Amino acid sequence: MSLSNTAHKNKKLKRESDHDKATDDDGIPVPEITSLDYVNLTTHSDAFGVDPVPISWSHPDPSVRGPVICTVRHNSQRNAIGAHSGSYCIYTGLAVAAGKLNPDYVPNLKLTKPVFNIGPHKSWSDPKKIASIDPFGHIVTDVFAKYINKGFDIRPTIAVTKAHIDLPECREAIAAGRLKPDGKILLPSGQSICSKAAIEPVWYLPEIARRFGCTEANLRQSIFRMTNGMYPELITRPDIKIFLPPIGGLTIYIWGDVDTIPDEDIELTCRVHDECNGSDVFGSDICTCRPYLTHAIEECIKTAQRGGCGLVIYFRKEGRSLGEVTKYLVYNTRKRQEGGDSAENYFNCTEQVAGVQDTRFQALMPDPLHFLGVTKIHNFISMSDMKYNAIVNTGIKIVNRIEIPKELVPDDAQVEITAKVFHGYNAGNAYKGIDENELKKTVGREYNYDKVVDEEEPKNVIKE
Repeated sequence: MSLSNTAHKNKKLKRESDHDKATDDDGIPVPEITSLDYVNLTTHSDAFGVDPVPISWSHPDPSVRGPVICTVRHNSQRNAIGAHSGSYCIYTGLAVAAGKLNPDYVPNLKLTKPVFNIGPHKSWSDPKKIASIDPFGHIVTDVFAKYINKGFDIRPTIAVTKAHIDLPECREAIAAGRLKPDGKILLPSGQSICSKAAIEPVWYLPEIARRFGCTEANLRQSIFRMTNGMYPELITRPDIKIFLPPIGGLTIYIWGDVDTIPDEDIELTCRVHDECNGSDVFGSDICTCRPYLTHAIEECIKTAQRGGCGLVIYFRKEGRSLGEVTKYLVYNTRKRQEGGDSAENYFNCTEQVAGVQDTRFQALMPDPLHFLGVTKIHNFISMSDMKYNAIVNTGIKIVNRIEIPKELVPDDAQVEITAKVFHGYNAGNAYKGIDENELKKTVGREYNYDKVVDEEEPKNVIKE
């Protein structure tokens, strides 16, 4: 045996010996608190002192599965790459830099437990069904209490609460007679009562790679490269299989009894919605996002009032996950192109600006459905074939597909809906007549961005 091999073997035996000494009779390691005065640029799998807490991703027993540890206090025992809070982790760094947050602070989670139960479900132990969220992320204070009581800093990645939702569209639906308050799901004020869960992404890299048809090594290298080397441990720590990516998470909104969701005999209405700040929040009429979302909420309320359950899953995937800046650049391209904004060139404009039509990649989208125990959706409020195929390919049955009513499509969104239906979105009964001729003649609003206005004299000046 060579000297280097002997040294490596002795180093490994030393680590194993240290691990044995640092583990109590309960099998839980003794936490090692990292000094935050020392900055370590990266870690390596075979380095001395590196001893991540074991995690078996798909094991149904949380005591065997193990907790996700991704806080700064246990550098040598971390079993995940990245940081909590997604992209907001940068603001945590700013708070520390500004002296507003003690980097050693451990949150008081005593009163934060879920206000209603979710799971466990059989799907939790199948990585082909859940690999982008931690199914135990909402109950860490219970199932990993021994670790927390021993001194480990373990954070929830899911928070579960209740809320009153107040939408003007619901008040309009009551006035129009489409919705009727029952005092339980829908109040006379127009507010609806729902349950909700916020979820941060937690990726199990081997399964993420499988879903995208690449090797784990290629996945790690691609993320490392396209983040300009932001996460060197993707390369230096192949032993760590968990990654908390710096991306937006998702929110689940539920109307009705959560416990009915796994029951295939009880009606379930569902929309999977990708964030669109311009439409969802501010009412921009260039797309169908807000009207489709509010229509789905209306249908969810009706389903809950019938004794079923309504479900909206809201993903932070702004601009097809290309971002809002890219989306607005595409808007400008659409309006400035020769011939104006047209359904015929709708997808081409996105590809011209971004190099790709869409980066939402629905392969990860069904995971929150499996987290809730969904096996059958009776009413799927979506026209997207990509979402439909992604869901049914994981074993969830979909009975009815509900298109957006034509009267809800804004004038300037006719370009979008026409292009999407022509290129494969489910047309339903409302949009069956869309053909190549309809595609070519459908155009959007003109803004005349580049028109030169000759105004020698300002119009709003009061002459004496």
